[in-house]
Amino acid sequence: MAHGGKNRREWLRDAGAVAAGIVAAGALPGAVASGQRLGNGDATPPSPARDPESRGAVTEGARADRIRQSASRWCYSRIPLPDLCKAGKEMGLSGIDLLQEADWNVVIDHGLTVTMGYAADRRDFLSNGFTNRASHPMLIKELERAIPIAAKKGVPNIIAMFGNRAGRTDVEAISAAVDGLRVIAPLAEKEGVTICVELLNSRVDHLGYHGDSTQFGVDVMKGVASSRVKLLYDIYHMQIMEGDVIRTIRRNKEWIGHYHTGGVPGRHELDDTQELNWPAIVTAIADSGFTGYVAHEFVPTRDPLTSLREAVRLCDI
Repeated sequence: MAHGGKNRREWLRDAGAVAAGIVAAGALPGAVASGQRLGNGDATPPSPARDPESRGAVTEGARADRIRQSASRWCYSRIPLPDLCKAGKEMGLSGIDLLQEADWNVVIDHGLTVTMGYAADRRDFLSNGFTNRASHPMLIKELERAIPIAAKKGVPNIIAMFGNRAGRTDVEAISAAVDGLRVIAPLAEKEGVTICVELLNSRVDHLGYHGDSTQFGVDVMKGVASSRVKLLYDIYHMQIMEGDVIRTIRRNKEWIGHYHTGGVPGRHELDDTQELNWPAIVTAIADSGFTGYVAHEFVPTRDPLTSLREAVRLCDI
């Protein structure tokens, strides 16, 4: 969700920060120089081993496509959205993630899906969420407006946040989030749009965020008990907070509606500079029966489209 203390909104506002340190490649017109262990409690057996040389080596025209992939817009804000759509479609993306409503038609007109939309454009969007009872009227009003529009435009998911602790206990925060989400859940169910509430780390990027553990999010999801209110499980954030990613995915698959990627540490490329085994993680997601989207949300340090293309190939298991 954020890198180096900046959130998505700030990255979009200060696009030069995204570009810093990235090597210019001229990949597109308008593109600028820019810079686990399994325990006895696991119910799902590990998948058969794959030839290591085949990992991420799917060539064009020979895609596996067990997972539908997309890319988070804010990570590629220096590339005009039409150019990003064209390049993304060519490399096999199903859609673009984390878009304000004003950009939805651009993606749709390119034959892609807006895999996650915003209901509002607020400075406090991350910090002011459903754990704050005083904000429920505002949050519900935003979603009441956005969800029917999303349904008409074929946008399957709308993002929501838990918000910061602000002195609340876990019990108070969970109760508040359940009560607020229960109000809006019937509309989401009626329209066929899923509200995805994001888990973030509170250790590096979002100090004070309350939804910083899978168990906290699952407790809220169990209380809401709606097929259209799910968790946005950001693998980058939860690796920082908890680790044990694959077992967590297997145990909580019914509560997860969307995934985000990002290398740890740094939220950069999914390469050998970071610690996560992405083919194994994506295989676990596919094996869980997940039919939604895995969106790449890493900040490239090299040519952005080359880095994105490599990630798409790596995760095409």
